[in-house]
Amino acid sequence: MKTLAPPNVVDLLLDAVCIVKADSSIVYVSPAFERIFGYAPEEVIGRRMLDMVHPEDLAATQSQAERVTEGQLQLHFENRYVRKDGQIVHIRWTARWVDDQQVRLAVAHDITERKHTESLQAAIYSISEAAQAAEDLVSLFAHIHQTIGTLLPASNFSVALHDHLTDTVSFPYHVNERHPPPATRPLDADALCSHVIRNGQTLLLTPDTLPPTAPHMAAAPRPLYWLGVPLHTQAGVMGALVLQGYSEEARYSHRDKELLQFVSTQVASAIERTQMRNRLQQMAQYDQLTHLPNRQLFLDRLKTALTRAQRDQTLLSLLFVDLDRFKQVNDTLGHAMGDLLLQRVAQRLLECVRASDTVARLGGDEFVLLVESGHAVEHATAVAEKILAAFNQPFDLDGNQVPMWPSIGISIYPDHGSDESLLLSHADTAMYQSKKSGGNQVRIADPTGRPGLAPQDPPQPDAPH
Repeated sequence: MKTLAPPNVVDLLLDAVCIVKADSSIVYVSPAFERIFGYAPEEVIGRRMLDMVHPEDLAATQSQAERVTEGQLQLHFENRYVRKDGQIVHIRWTARWVDDQQVRLAVAHDITERKHTESLQAAIYSISEAAQAAEDLVSLFAHIHQTIGTLLPASNFSVALHDHLTDTVSFPYHVNERHPPPATRPLDADALCSHVIRNGQTLLLTPDTLPPTAPHMAAAPRPLYWLGVPLHTQAGVMGALVLQGYSEEARYSHRDKELLQFVSTQVASAIERTQMRNRLQQMAQYDQLTHLPNRQLFLDRLKTALTRAQRDQTLLSLLFVDLDRFKQVNDTLGHAMGDLLLQRVAQRLLECVRASDTVARLGGDEFVLLVESGHAVEHATAVAEKILAAFNQPFDLDGNQVPMWPSIGISIYPDHGSDESLLLSHADTAMYQSKKSGGNQVRIADPTGRPGLAPQDPPQPDAPH
């Protein structure tokens, strides 16, 4: 009976056995080397092992190799290599120096799957944490971009959001080395995003499958790789994550497709949570009719502005605005027209101040403006006169031309108080003095309690009284 020769145990190992000289040139590798690194043993004999190390790990690997050459045992060093096919492989090494042969004997254990799982878990945790800490969607998207970049090439990354009411797609976050952010447009104008969002299916395009003329790429350099993943929610697809690669270093595979699909579930949840928090914050801090800051947010801003004025020794003005005969609009045209008027008034008031000033609605037909005046008292009265001039034109309420005039009271820090309540009280009192005098005029508060002073009484229009 013929006896089979015993197998070479080294050839059966799943780990790769490597023998290299002090200069890292390869003397021998076992057959498992090809499974891990992609190169057949005959392809690497004589090559330098260091030439295959990932560039970011080269310095640490050289340092570790020198320690082994000096006689130190290495039991758990980890680094990355670039496979023959360009993929990254993570290796844990055990190594020692064989002095009589003047070589390093090392065993490479492939830990790529373990590293992949650890990175994925870390990414999901990071995205979840970002959803709790991000101040707004843009900062959340930037964090998501950074996190996805730890998993796969993401130099060119976009978040596309679909507005179901208008059937448009916008790109609130867009980083691309070749072309600027696209404008909001009909969803079907972007063929690739439209396919991902409407079908709710991931789309991976490579140089072999990318359409020769994609509409949204006509005026820009075409990517070699395009990967879009839908953002699924219980209400449907809210948008997509889009990655584009313009070189073979930023290519995407089916493995990347599956990875991004897995992460996208957490991303969609994070976006929903951030949007909900923003909506709740909006409801808590802004008037739902005019979208102006409400009383609470106004008081917070006033407190901050007072601190700044006290520190910088500058002036601060409050303009209390009340509409004359507003009740008549509700009584004659209905509350819907009254609400529309308040929205129109809010817009005109915003046009009378700088972006750094605050216009708030305190309730009903009462508005207040916070104006940081520098060192000029006249700045507040100039704003008030601008408001009076703006109200000279009637308001168009769905074809109804409705005249409306304001009564304005002004208080100034520090002349009329140093705290929020006192300044508001003086401005309110001055406003009532304006209303008692016939309205459509400005009064400056007098801390002595006497009737407010009128910086300039404009001619009274033929307003209904």
